[in-house]
Amino acid sequence: MSITLKQLAGRYAIARQPPDSPIPDWADGAGFLSISRTEDELSVVCREERVPVDVRQDRGWTCFKFQGPFAFSETGIALAVIRPLSEKGVGIFLVSTFDTDYLLIKTADVERSRLLLSEVGHVLV
Repeated sequence: MSITLKQLAGRYAIARQPPDSPIPDWADGAGFLSISRTEDELSVVCREERVPVDVRQDRGWTCFKFQGPFAFSETGIALAVIRPLSEKGVGIFLVSTFDTDYLLIKTADVERSRLLLSEVGHVLV
């Protein structure tokens, strides 16, 4: 199975707020945005230039969109991409939406990840 991943513009941050925080106004804007609330946290993934410096965050991520859409019945799509990265020690952050998945890789690991993924037949554009 060959998956095509499209690199999105900009750099991303993964921010954490207390679980009862309102959804922050600064999160919205251009690029990929994901907001998840659990009983433990409010997690925001967005372009890093929008995240205020006083917010707990991890910066320096590059975002790739799985070129879908993929049916819910299709299995192994994400695994086919993250397994070769995991086996070589590349950390990832994965977000799924209704139509597809988004893979965030530390920007420092992008070139290495491109090589690893191309070796197993995936395409990064």
